[in-house]
Amino acid sequence: MPEKILIKYKNYTSKRWYFIIGTCLALILMAHISVLSGAININLNNLIHVWTGKADGTIWQVILKIRLPRILGAIVSGLALSISGAVIQSLLRNPLASPFTLGISGASAFGAAFAIVILGAGTSYAGSNDIANITNPYLVTGSAFIWSLASVFVILMLSKYRGATPEIIILSGIIISSLFGAGISAMQYFSDNVQLASIVFWTFGDLGRASWNNLLIQVIVIIPAILYFFRKSWSYKSLQAGDEYAKSLGVNPVKTRLIGMVIASLITAIVVSFYGIIAFVGLVVPHIVRRIIGGDELFLIPASALFGSIFLLLSDTLARVIISPVVLPVGILTSFLGAPLFLFLLIKGIGKGYWKQ
Repeated sequence: MPEKILIKYKNYTSKRWYFIIGTCLALILMAHISVLSGAININLNNLIHVWTGKADGTIWQVILKIRLPRILGAIVSGLALSISGAVIQSLLRNPLASPFTLGISGASAFGAAFAIVILGAGTSYAGSNDIANITNPYLVTGSAFIWSLASVFVILMLSKYRGATPEIIILSGIIISSLFGAGISAMQYFSDNVQLASIVFWTFGDLGRASWNNLLIQVIVIIPAILYFFRKSWSYKSLQAGDEYAKSLGVNPVKTRLIGMVIASLITAIVVSFYGIIAFVGLVVPHIVRRIIGGDELFLIPASALFGSIFLLLSDTLARVIISPVVLPVGILTSFLGAPLFLFLLIKGIGKGYWKQ
């Protein structure tokens, strides 16, 4: 009997490793497909010429200045959003939890609206494609980031005052999200037509704002956070059996939960402040991965990170080619793909105990 259990466990573990390795290969393939996709026709020979330094100026500019930053931005952002969702769901033991449940997206959107209306970053102009162009994007990004961190600070203070239970943290996030939603409505009410257009345009999740400078900032913040989550995956796994069990193993539930929430919120705020609101990635991706390989955080966290990168990169590639040469904001695609997918997972999980994990 012990041998059968050991063999079964090894097979189950092998399945998880196969999924992670397969996801890595699929991500590499998807990245190459994305480089070749777009309004400007680029074939495999052009791509080889870029890597060998023999490409002409136009192809070189399109790939290295436009497509490659956008692709890497999708990979890094998808990784950050999905791993944040997986960690928060594990910490709160709530499958409906995500970074956006805490009101981070609403706070960032309010910060952007605040910069556009109050700080004067909304003195934008209408371009030839009739899309509002914010003239001071770094001011908008900085304001969005600061306000998103402010929302995290308020939630943590409320949690510390009442005890950092999962229920208190989620309820605090809902309250903060509603408050910032009212603030956005007030900003829109007092803005002029140009400022209103700028606010609406910013709230669209758009990876077209990706640049090498943005990527550098993201990598500096996100990579250490991911390494921390990998190192703490065993502690997160112990929390699934309850706080008392975690304490018996030497894990401090309150400290582990609060630090994990802060770091997850931080990397989400980085993504949202640069690219706007990209919905459903942090909510749907961990569910998909959990249904395939199970809820073991030792495998769930890295697998969710990789699968989230594929999900967002696929969504952005479709956004660029689906009605080419018009490029849709990726936030629209993630909502269109994520909402029915999450509804499907919800229906499949009813009556099977999945939503009690």
